[in-house]
Amino acid sequence: MNRPAGLPARVFPTEGSAYSIIGQGLAEDPGGGRARVTLARGVRAINPIPLIVRKRDGGALEPAEVRAFIEGFDRGVVADYQMSAFLMAVLLRGMNDAETTALMEAMLASGKVLGLASVHRPKVDKHSTGGVGDKLSLCLAPAVAACGVAVPMISGRGLGHTGGTLDKLEAIPGYRTRLDARAFERIVAKVGVSMIGQTKELAPADGRIYALRDVTGTVESIPLIVASILSKKLAEGIDALVLDVKAGSGAFMKDVAAAKRLARALVRVGSRAGKRVSALVTDMSSPTGVMVGNALEVREALDVLRGGGPPDTVELTLALGAEMLVLSGSEHSRGAARCRVETALASGAGLDVFRRMVAAHGGDPRAIDDPSRLPRAPHRVPVLAKAAGMVTRIDALAIGLLSVEMGAGRTRVDQKIDPAVGIELAVRVGDRVARKQPLGFLHLRDEPRRESFVEAATRAFVIGKGRGAKRRLLLGRVSASPR
Repeated sequence: MNRPAGLPARVFPTEGSAYSIIGQGLAEDPGGGRARVTLARGVRAINPIPLIVRKRDGGALEPAEVRAFIEGFDRGVVADYQMSAFLMAVLLRGMNDAETTALMEAMLASGKVLGLASVHRPKVDKHSTGGVGDKLSLCLAPAVAACGVAVPMISGRGLGHTGGTLDKLEAIPGYRTRLDARAFERIVAKVGVSMIGQTKELAPADGRIYALRDVTGTVESIPLIVASILSKKLAEGIDALVLDVKAGSGAFMKDVAAAKRLARALVRVGSRAGKRVSALVTDMSSPTGVMVGNALEVREALDVLRGGGPPDTVELTLALGAEMLVLSGSEHSRGAARCRVETALASGAGLDVFRRMVAAHGGDPRAIDDPSRLPRAPHRVPVLAKAAGMVTRIDALAIGLLSVEMGAGRTRVDQKIDPAVGIELAVRVGDRVARKQPLGFLHLRDEPRRESFVEAATRAFVIGKGRGAKRRLLLGRVSASPR
């Protein structure tokens, strides 16, 4: 039989107008439970039901089937409700690496992959799985770019209790996160770094699937997380990728073992795609730094870029920055790479790159040197300790949820956030406090809910007699096995 024009080699005709996927070991058997595709006005359509059922029942899909399913969704012939059913089946039954790689590749193929031909430096990016107070990209990307590496970064918005890099950047007056691919490449070539949101050109199928995951309770699936992250990141045209996989109450992965499983899956699938990939597993049992909230976190990132900032924010910036320089091939040892990032922070070179990036994105560079130009909430309300003792725990999840309730995050995709509000920590785990000593401050827009917000914040700080467990920021490292 001859293959109809326009169909890929893996799709061949059976009887009538139906087409069965037979590539990669699939039998040409329309009645045997395999997915079928049909021609309708020259567009292929796949019957998704057999695939949903097989995954629901714990079976594995062939890579060709996964790709055809995503292509069908991207073309509008697989309905949102069918994709939602598929996502839930994946959450419950999982995917092997071949399936996950095919899912990632199909998402990637749904849009444009940037070549970045005008960028002649090594190209490396970093991605975080999300946390509370995680403003690391804001200080990390410009510091690494100041070391001579290009950082093309496509970032996301806040999801649930975790903050989003785009929301933080948009707290800078005038900063535009929506740029087309040509503008993105131009800024990366000129400045060394550009930080934008996912565009319709890049992995659009992932954007639609991500929106469904957010409203169907399927965010936590490791294969879906892996495919989503890597499809966006590989669309940037990068050479290497460093992943910051969070573990703890403020992360999606609550325990270290789960975070390490995610890190290993990301590294395996990214390596299968031909990229240099490594992951650091880092602690998110307490918020990162002392600021939670968009403009507040920009201020903290600027402190780090000036050579200051909280010790944990600085340490994570140095560890991730060193990993990026080594993975890009710019340094051979992490010690030397760490020294270069330290110099970029201490000298102000990273701050200068950030200032130039903000200007290139239409933002007000004066806000970088004068943070008073950033949005400020009208009320700064203290949260006082109810008893004396040691701070044994600061619940990152409770802080994150409270910041969302105050308006710093969103519970719906279409919800606007207030860039000025947030939470400022005045103590850290291990500090001794007196009764009525400030544990932190709430930056509030409105007074009516002040008492309930303060009460919720007070509960997030656990005061006891012991010091609590000493916090380890770096919980593990995962790299591709040598071949």
